[in-house]
Amino acid sequence: MHSTTTILLIEVGALLFVLGMLGRLGRSIGLSPIPLYLLAGLAFGRGGLIPLSASEEFIQVGAEIGVILLLVMLGLEYSAAELIGNLRDAAPAGVFDALFNALPGAAIAFLMGWSWQAALVLAGITWVSSSGVVAKILGDLGRLGNRETPVILSVLVIEDLAMAFYLPLVTAMLAGAGMAGGAKTLAVAVVTVIAVLVVAIRYGNTISKFISVQDPEALLLSVFGLTLFVAGVAAELKVSAAVGAFLVGIALSGPVAHHATEMLSPLRDLFAAVFFVFFGLSTDPADIPPVLLPALGLAVLTMSTKVLTGYLAARRAGIALPGRLRAGLALVPRGEFAVVIAGLAVVSGVEPRLAPLATAYVLITVIAGPQLARLPDYRWFKKIVRRRTTVRRPPTQPLPAGD
Repeated sequence: MHSTTTILLIEVGALLFVLGMLGRLGRSIGLSPIPLYLLAGLAFGRGGLIPLSASEEFIQVGAEIGVILLLVMLGLEYSAAELIGNLRDAAPAGVFDALFNALPGAAIAFLMGWSWQAALVLAGITWVSSSGVVAKILGDLGRLGNRETPVILSVLVIEDLAMAFYLPLVTAMLAGAGMAGGAKTLAVAVVTVIAVLVVAIRYGNTISKFISVQDPEALLLSVFGLTLFVAGVAAELKVSAAVGAFLVGIALSGPVAHHATEMLSPLRDLFAAVFFVFFGLSTDPADIPPVLLPALGLAVLTMSTKVLTGYLAARRAGIALPGRLRAGLALVPRGEFAVVIAGLAVVSGVEPRLAPLATAYVLITVIAGPQLARLPDYRWFKKIVRRRTTVRRPPTQPLPAGD
C-alpha cells in the first residue's frame, strides 16, 4: 500500500477514535460534544500539537458531506406543504433576522476603518446561523418534535435561501465584476432555486415512488446519491449545496422519508463530527489572540440579537415563553456560511484581519451556542421562566355572587 494512503488511514482512524472518546466524555458529563470536536480540530490543525498533513483534504470533503447530511435529515422531517406554510409565516422574522444580525457586522467593520466590501462580508458572517450546528443541537437535545422547531427551521431556510442570492452577488463584487456581472450571477441563482423548489413541491411524491423501501441497501444508495448529486449541482450553479440537500429531504415523503432517516442517521453522526473538526483544523491558534477581544464583543452583541430574532419569530407563531427562549438560543451558532464568506474575502485580499476575526467569531459562537441552547433544560432556568410567566399573567377575577 502506498505510504501516503497508509498515513491517511492512520490519521483518520486515530482522529475518529479520539472523537468517539470525546463524544462519550461529553455525554457522560452532560456536555455537548461539539465544542470538544472543535478543540480537537485546533489540536490537530495548523499550528496545533499534531498536524494532520495527509488527511486534511479528505477531512475537508467529509466536512462538506457532513453539512449535506445534516440538512437532508432536517428536510426529511417536514413536508413541502409545511415548508411553504412556515416560510410564509416566518417571512417577517426573516426581515428582523437580516436587520438585527447583518447590520451590527457592517457597523463594526466601518468602526474598524474597513472598506464597504469588507463591511458587506462581515455583515453576512454575523447574519447567518449555522444550519449544520443548529441541526445537531436540535437532534442532541431531542427537540425535533417541539412546537418551536418549525419556526427555527423556517428562519434557517430563509437564511440559506438568502445565501443562494447573497454569495454569488458578493463573489462578483469582490472580483470587481460590477453590477452587470453580479446581476447575471444572481439571476442564475434565482432561477435555480425556483426550479429546485418547484420540482421538490410538485413532483416529490413521484420521486419517492421510484425509491424502494424494501431493499435497505438500494434505499441508502439511492437517497444518499440523489442528495449528493443535487447538492453538487446546486453548488455548481452558485447556489448553496445545503439548500439543495434540504430540498431533497423535503421532496421525499411517506415510508421513503421514514426509512431514509433511520438509514442515514449513522452516516450523519459520522460526517457531522468530521464537519465540526474541520473548523478547528482550518484555524491556526496563533492567529486568534490578536483579534479575540473584537471577536468576543461582536459575538456577544450578535448572539443577543439572534436570541431576539428567534424569540420574536416564535412569539409571532403563538409559542409560549419557554419555546421562544429555546428558539432564540438555538439560533446562536454561526458556522459553515461564515467560513465560506470569509474565504471569499481572503481570496480577494479585501482585508487581512477579516479571516482570523471571522474564525475566532465562529469558534466563540459555535462553542457557546450548544451550551446556551441547553439553558432552558436546567431546573433553575425553568423556575425563573415559570416565575416570570406567573408574574405577567393577570390575576383571576372573582366570580360575582350567585354565579
